[in-house]
Amino acid sequence: MSTAYPFWKMHGAANDFIVVDDREQTFPTDPAWLRGVMARRIGVGSEGVLLIQPSSAADFRMRFYNPDGGEVDMCGNGARCIARLAFELGVAPSPMRFETGAGIVHAEVFEDQVRLTMTTPHDWRLGGELTLDGSTYPYDFVNSGVPHVVVQVPDLAAVDVPRLGAAIRYHADFAPKGTNANFIQITGPNALAVRTYERGVEGETLACGTGIVAAGLLAGKTGRVQAPVQITPASGDVLTVDYQLTPEGADAVTLTGPAVHVFRGELFY
Repeated sequence: MSTAYPFWKMHGAANDFIVVDDREQTFPTDPAWLRGVMARRIGVGSEGVLLIQPSSAADFRMRFYNPDGGEVDMCGNGARCIARLAFELGVAPSPMRFETGAGIVHAEVFEDQVRLTMTTPHDWRLGGELTLDGSTYPYDFVNSGVPHVVVQVPDLAAVDVPRLGAAIRYHADFAPKGTNANFIQITGPNALAVRTYERGVEGETLACGTGIVAAGLLAGKTGRVQAPVQITPASGDVLTVDYQLTPEGADAVTLTGPAVHVFRGELFY
């Protein structure tokens, strides 16, 4: 007999998620089943499954599964959605602290907007170069919760994100786990636009929270923008990345943007 699991469908800047109150830790995490649940035509359709679970270190623990069924450490847009739901369910106050694979994240809920204080970015690589299809692309890299390459381009709309993004994602320089790939165009002294190829989704996503953070951090660290940075992903939403630059990198990193309810339902396993 099948078991029903309630869920909430939410999105953060059109990056959509299935969010589950799994404090009893009974939700199935079979990768094949999760892939079906997240599939657009045969399942609910989403770019991730988020679980609220107990934590001994914070108000709750966030677990995140990509559409390929694999678990990853962090998702910025997903973290905003799970923070809003946890607040509304009474799991956590605002402000709150929750545990992720990347560390403890702080969040404040302001109705449908959520501000995250991100974990400390690390593994900075500035001024790198990649050779792809015979062309050389300057890039910068940082782990903003998960790994991100950022490439500045003159015409963001003209970039073949699926092709170039996949080439960067699987490049030998980032083996064995690979990286996410972001392409940015500077649009003002405190503004940029970004398109992202997301690892695990294996395609372009309308928004990637950790990618938006990485884009803002690296553009600031290399002197191309000043914080706070207004960042527009492919969804057209505008999110704000703020931080303080330090000799080692940056700290006090925040991401502010929407976390929106879409519908509720039940999954059967």
